[in-house]
Amino acid sequence: MRCPNCGTGRLFGRFLKVVDHCPECGEELFHQRADDFPPYLVIFAVGHVVVTAVLAVEIDYAPPIWLQFLVWLPVTFFAAFALLQPVKGAVVALQWQLGMGGFEASKLARAHAVTGRSRFSEGLTQTTYRTC
Repeated sequence: MRCPNCGTGRLFGRFLKVVDHCPECGEELFHQRADDFPPYLVIFAVGHVVVTAVLAVEIDYAPPIWLQFLVWLPVTFFAAFALLQPVKGAVVALQWQLGMGGFEASKLARAHAVTGRSRFSEGLTQTTYRTC
């Protein structure tokens, strides 16, 4: 997984530990609050796929329960393990892109760099409509 700002720096220092700053561009990443959402998404996805497969195998072949455990427990473990880091990276990138949590300043800086000015730096302005 790569830094959502520059796309070159590493996002993770360890398996699920997000680095505090991107080593390439210096983007602050310690603001992220992915917490329980990535594991929830992984459990939801893997659970639906594995339970569907278990039920299909049980209905079609009716193997012994020990064989079911022998096959489906490792499949479930490795699928969850393989999906956890990419899902957490996607959640952190989504937070960064939407300016959630502590990423507001980064989003405003990106908006300022694109437009050359920031409406937030001048204060929120509302468009007033005249009525006839």
